[in-house]
Amino acid sequence: MNDPGAIRVSDAEREAAVERLRVASVEGRLTLGELTERTEAAYTALTQAELAVITADLPSAAQAAPGLAYAPAEPAAPRGGRARQWFVAVMGDSKRRGKWRIDQGLGAVAVMGDVVLDLREAEVRTGVVDIVATSVMGDVKIIVPDGVDIEIDGITIMGDKKVQVIEAPPGLNVPLVRIKAYVVMGDLKVIGDSKAKPIKKPWAAWREQWRELRGELRGELTGEQPPSLPHADPHGWHAVSDDSGDRSHAWQHRRDRRERER
Repeated sequence: MNDPGAIRVSDAEREAAVERLRVASVEGRLTLGELTERTEAAYTALTQAELAVITADLPSAAQAAPGLAYAPAEPAAPRGGRARQWFVAVMGDSKRRGKWRIDQGLGAVAVMGDVVLDLREAEVRTGVVDIVATSVMGDVKIIVPDGVDIEIDGITIMGDKKVQVIEAPPGLNVPLVRIKAYVVMGDLKVIGDSKAKPIKKPWAAWREQWRELRGELRGELTGEQPPSLPHADPHGWHAVSDDSGDRSHAWQHRRDRRERER
């Protein structure tokens, strides 16, 4: 009889796990970086045991807060009459890093100054991170985990808008950062982990167990132990050979970089 934990997962099971992670993020249980990392792991999971590890420290869908499970991930209504939380730099600097909470839209204004918003350790309660960024002869830098989706539009006059993020393949339910930018003789930069100063992350128990299961499975499939640093394709993505088709992808380039920096 087959080991139940070694049963291959379906696309539907992966999507259910990703939805569970999204709900946990909106409830404040995961930071944006943790959500992105676990979403990546869920889409690359091959067995039910791997999926179970990814969500082992989270409540089940039945235990989630009422109205959140399987609800669309839309921005939360503003609180206290404030439509956005603003970060303004006029001939100076405004920076937000580390642990912080996002439960409304964000605004960044740089007038001959610099604004830096690091979202990697933020608790995102809004489902979608919605940012309005204005740069007039200044710089706005937004740092995100690689693997999120970036939507950006707006107006640029004698300035630059740059996105340097390893995004997920199309069609996956990954975190979304939506930016409307107004740039006049300034710069807007959106950069991912691979382009930013690394941050120290605790080695979570689920991640260690997940890697062990992953290594054991790959050894069984190939008859060899997996390399310590898996090969990544030129675009930073590594497809996993799997009976479920094309939906299983890995952010191996980003993961390998994180392991080397720990």
